[in-house]
Amino acid sequence: MDIQDLPEKLRSHDQAAFRQLVEQYGTRVANTCFGFLKNKQDAEDTAQDVFIEVYRSIGEFRGESQLSTWIYRIAVTKSLNVIKARNRKKRIGLFKHVLGLEEVMQDAKAPDELNPDVQVEEKERMALLLETIAGLPENQRVALTLHRLEGFSHDEVAAILQTSVPSVESLIFRAKRNLEKRLFRHFKKKLSKQTDN
Repeated sequence: MDIQDLPEKLRSHDQAAFRQLVEQYGTRVANTCFGFLKNKQDAEDTAQDVFIEVYRSIGEFRGESQLSTWIYRIAVTKSLNVIKARNRKKRIGLFKHVLGLEEVMQDAKAPDELNPDVQVEEKERMALLLETIAGLPENQRVALTLHRLEGFSHDEVAAILQTSVPSVESLIFRAKRNLEKRLFRHFKKKLSKQTDN
């Protein structure tokens, strides 16, 4: 079945079309959900919810964007709803290598001789990074996650978020700047305390 025919077939509740839809987009949708939720079971459950929502609301799809873009937009919304339902600050877990923050973290950390237990220090830095990411404005966090973790292009992120490419680029840039500022501020303060003692 041609991908162009899927929306029409889905509107008529064609089971074969729905199976094709899940086969074609299932893995990417689950990966997108996992990028936000950091829990395999939650991601799988949310991906199922995404396809149920697609099946129920396909009549609202007007073809103004690609079907895939519409599906990923639902996946992002559902994932954010799960995060909000968890009612906790640590909303998202992106690792420094994914964000391209190795240099930031390297520059920001205090010299090893001031840290008798480097492993403890590393755990503390990672916890701080996760907390800092969770504290980003939602639009920055979402843009950064979709682009850096999920590998969507700026064009794709713009389509999913229903905004322009320059806006996406600006969100990602501001997110990284915010992370850098907060991390540097924290480590500068910590280093100052250590050198005073």
